[in-house]
Amino acid sequence: MHSQITSAKAELISKKNFWPFLLLTTLFMLWGVAHNMTDTLLAAFKRIMSMTDFQTSWIQLAFYGSYFCLALPAAVFIRKYTYKSGILLGLGLFAVGSLLFYPAGMMMSYGFFLLALYVLAGGLSILETAANPYILVIGPPETATQRLNLAQSFNPIGSVIGVYLSKVFILSQLNTAEAADRTTMDPAALKAMQADELAGVVSTYVGVAIFLVLVWFVIRAVRMPIASETVERDGIIAGFKRLSKNKNYVRGVMAQFFYVGAQIGVWSFTIRYVMDELDVMESGASDYYLVSLILFAASRFLFTALMKFFKPSILLAISSLLAIVLSLVVIYGSGMTAVVALVLISVCMSLMFPTIYGLSAEGLGNDTKLGGSGLIMAILGGALITAAQGQVSDLTGSIHLSYYVPVVCFAVVMYFGISHYFHKPPPKSVEMV
Repeated sequence: MHSQITSAKAELISKKNFWPFLLLTTLFMLWGVAHNMTDTLLAAFKRIMSMTDFQTSWIQLAFYGSYFCLALPAAVFIRKYTYKSGILLGLGLFAVGSLLFYPAGMMMSYGFFLLALYVLAGGLSILETAANPYILVIGPPETATQRLNLAQSFNPIGSVIGVYLSKVFILSQLNTAEAADRTTMDPAALKAMQADELAGVVSTYVGVAIFLVLVWFVIRAVRMPIASETVERDGIIAGFKRLSKNKNYVRGVMAQFFYVGAQIGVWSFTIRYVMDELDVMESGASDYYLVSLILFAASRFLFTALMKFFKPSILLAISSLLAIVLSLVVIYGSGMTAVVALVLISVCMSLMFPTIYGLSAEGLGNDTKLGGSGLIMAILGGALITAAQGQVSDLTGSIHLSYYVPVVCFAVVMYFGISHYFHKPPPKSVEMV
């Protein structure tokens, strides 16, 4: 109870760090744009290139596989330099990956698009590895998880923007011809149609790249606070050994892996699910996805406020249980009832990522940057678990049954919430200069 009172009274962010904090929150919004534009690409490429659910899941494998590969190098880079340096490097790669969509579109190569996504996501991995722990350490430790939830509240705003851009500039440009129709088309006519469809994808990502370059120069010009976190002299291996002995951290990484897998799986197949249940096209189905993200954004602000009165671990456990119940409705329900349940899962998911991150990073002290890389590497779950869900859908011929995969994932998250509730808080060891 004492910790709850302390969290309620401690300031969220000091006045001197307010503007840097506000600038950092815009970064959370930017990678929200990228994440959810990527989710809609599954539906787009499924139609453009007549792919299966498993084949389109390679988009997520390239995207989140890059997160896994770049997170640790990012932590090493940030340990050697600064959080700001990591942010600039991440933004730069984000922009380069977006620009690579142009030659990918000219070549009409799915493999090239996957490469562009890999580079883009590598930038996001570095950006998140820097920004998440940075938010935790630029204010009082007592409000670190609440502060991260507030910053992460701007992430779904970016997600809404990303889905809107995809709906207007990508999904609305898709031809209504189904896979069976495309196989009977003249090759030249099919190629011309695909080129028109891909043009929407390319122009959208190039537009994002131009905006990112402008943001890069703004970040470069602004002075940012420097955390007093000292790099341990015994190196990365010793740091990982310490982290591996921290049961709360290890459980948190596992929970993050399964949560991201659940989130990406739920969202990646939302459009497909709605199309099947309500008999609508991709553009119409994306409206329900958009509503999911709006609820996700609003709920994150709500949960941030609730953390003044309830322990984050309790909120995490309860929201996970509700997500399981709603997922079961998605599996066994039909029509609008099932679609509404699918949309409401986003309400439950809204607090999970930042809360798992904040609770896992408690008391890591000088290993915060390294620990942050492990939590970002856990985003690989978005690739592996989404691919597994795609396989379940293909093998069973039922996208409904594929939602058993998120059920298992939410159960793991609920376990972490319960276990943290009984976990003894570690001593505070991070200060600011």
